[in-house]
Formats: sequence, C-alpha cells, structure tokens
Amino acid sequence: MRAVFFLLLLLNLGFFAWTQMGPIHASSEAQLIDQQLNPRAIELLTAERVAALGAERAERAERIERAERAKAPKLTPCLELGAFNPGDLPRVEQVLGPLAPGPKLSQRRVDEVANFWVYMPPQNNRQAAIRKAAELKKLGIEEFFVVQDDSKFRFAISLGVFKSEEAAKAQLDQLRAKGVRSARIGARETRVPKVYVMVRDVSEALAAKLNDLRQGLPGSELKECRPEEEKKS
Repeated sequence: MRAVFFLLLLLNLGFFAWTQMGPIHASSEAQLIDQQLNPRAIELLTAERVAALGAERAERAERIERAERAKAPKLTPCLELGAFNPGDLPRVEQVLGPLAPGPKLSQRRVDEVANFWVYMPPQNNRQAAIRKAAELKKLGIEEFFVVQDDSKFRFAISLGVFKSEEAAKAQLDQLRAKGVRSARIGARETRVPKVYVMVRDVSEALAAKLNDLRQGLPGSELKECRPEEEKKS
C-alpha cells in the first residue's frame, strides 16, 4: 500500500507541474509569434514614399562621397616651371629630384624670342673682358658669356636674355645684391633655346615648394601646363 501511495503522489506532482509549466510555455511561444507577425507593425508604402526613401538614400550616399573627396589631397594635374637655358637643366633637375619622383617629370624644349638682356658694356679688349669675367666668378656668378661675334657689342658680357623686361629686372636686382654695379638692361631680340620642366600630379605642398624654387631662379615662371602640352608629356 505504501508503494501505491508514493506512486500516486508522484503522478499527482507530475500532473501539477505539467499544468503549471505547459500554459506558460505555450503562452511564451504565442507571444513571440504575435510579436513577429504583428499586423500593426507592418506599413504599406505608397509609390511617393518609396521614391522619397530612394531620394534620401541617394542624397546620403552623395554626402558621404563629397566628404571622402574633401578628405583626399587636392592635386593639380600638371605644373610647368621654366624657362631655363639647356645648360641649367642638370642643376634644376638636381633640385627637383628630392621633390618629385622621376616619372612625374618631363621636359618641353622650345626656341623663344628674347627681347631683353642683362649685360655689362663692352670692355676695351679681350684681356679686359677676361679680367671682368674673373671678377664675376669671385662674386659667385657663373652664368655669363663674353660676346665676340657682334661688332657692336664685342667683348660685352651677357648675364642673361629674357622674354620680358620684368624678368630682366629681377635678374638685375639679384646681380646688384651680389655686388655687380655696371650691369644694365637693354633691348636685344634674339632666338634662344629654352627648356620647361613639367611636373605631374602636384599636391598643394609640392606646389608651394616649386614656388619657393622659382623665386630663386631669376626670370622663371610657375604656371599650369597648357592642355595640349600636358597631353604630349
């Protein structure tokens, strides 16, 4: 009888537990399903609303793209520095080398008409011209030549020919700062070979350095490449 009693007790306890836990479990499942398939949470969009959402998404994407472009460094496609005498090119390239890798550099060679020159008047004879040239070298001036094939200016000392009077004045100012007193500017039309150095993909920082370099090269200019010249490079 004791065994029957305990068996009935266990059955009653099991039935009680089932009646208590079963409805809670069923209720939880039903609640979850109701939350997932809640008709009140479903919104049917009109065509106008769909179009508006698409426009908002496109505008957001455009704002992100603009922000990314603003963060990117600004580059100038091509800048041209010059003009230089062909003999000056190795020195210019040596200065440019640390600033711009070789693939970014190219050259443009032209024959230009120079309308002005900076010169020292003709000396009395060849020996006097040689002595004056030696004085220039002592002042640290290396770029000059003694005129010999022009009867009017024979034994004059040319210190540079320039396309504009402003460039010639800039050269004269630098010469005077070094101690040259007898140099002057004159009109002299002649064709001279010139070289322009073209630099591609120039950042703002590199453009500033190129401008600093230009200021140390009398008569030189820094400007954007012409479209036709940029294509050739």
